[in-house]
Amino acid sequence: MKAAVLKSVNEPIVVEQIKTPEAGEGEVLVQLKAASLNHRDVWIQKGLYPKITTPIVLGSDGSGIVTQTGAGVDKTWLGKEVLINPSHNWGDNPAFYAEEHKILGLPDNGTFAEFVKIEAKYLVEKPEHLSFEEAAALPMGGLTAWRSLITRANLTKNDRVLITGAGGGVALFAIQFAIAAGAEVWVTSGSDDKIQKAIALGAKGGINYKNPTWFRDLLVKVRGKKTGYFDVIIDSAGGPGFARLIDIAAPGARICFYGGGTGNITDVVPAKVFFKQLNIYGSTMGTEAEFSDMIDFVKEHKVVPVIDEVLTLEQAEQAFRKMDSGKQFGKIVLKID
Repeated sequence: MKAAVLKSVNEPIVVEQIKTPEAGEGEVLVQLKAASLNHRDVWIQKGLYPKITTPIVLGSDGSGIVTQTGAGVDKTWLGKEVLINPSHNWGDNPAFYAEEHKILGLPDNGTFAEFVKIEAKYLVEKPEHLSFEEAAALPMGGLTAWRSLITRANLTKNDRVLITGAGGGVALFAIQFAIAAGAEVWVTSGSDDKIQKAIALGAKGGINYKNPTWFRDLLVKVRGKKTGYFDVIIDSAGGPGFARLIDIAAPGARICFYGGGTGNITDVVPAKVFFKQLNIYGSTMGTEAEFSDMIDFVKEHKVVPVIDEVLTLEQAEQAFRKMDSGKQFGKIVLKID
């Protein structure tokens, strides 16, 4: 089969022929129609991820058609259009993943290929309202956003929500989920154009964080029917700017971060946290139940993932460089013929 392979860290992705896997006991073989990139893929390519083994077929997100079932797998899966849950072996504790937890695309070969073998329990039927490309954009980003926003931050329709870094895949899913749930959503971005695109999705407004007084300016923008503070804040940046999120959080607010793109959190004043009774959470990936709930929500509300660009498998290295640039708005998808 044709696959996009990382031969060694800090090397370009190479498209070549490798052996097609076969479904073992409890597994299926999926003929992939589309796959999408995550920042994790670029970090692995750069050697910035633990326990990297090469050569490896990266890719955590994919959609396709089941073409083979292994022993013990219900034969009715054959021919079905499916979506793959990339969060494997979470374990029995919903609060924290087990030591055996792993993400598709390392250490196991992932979705940047014509076929992938996967345990059948990690399949769900593709939502009918989504194309293969749209469905492939959903799994990792959608699951990460769902756990951060719904499970950890306990979103309600009465919340005013701030989502930082509008334009990234997870942030966009958090925006879409919060809007679909009926909450009031605001965003930050370093790009005015991305802010306008988020507003077009249904956000009330936003602010460019490159402005040194962004946090004060944002509070001025949102003042209205209630205090201009935020009940829920979903962040991917961390870094020195996290202290400003403390400043604009409402008393009793829930702040959840799933990344640290700008480095270690600094300059937080403890008194601001405990006097405001703030709740600060970290989150990553999610359980099988959360993945199922997220898919049900997407079906119910007809959520359509935002796609920046669709490229071919042969253009995988080009897709990696675009992901690394951070200029995309939405997911970068590889169409697999």
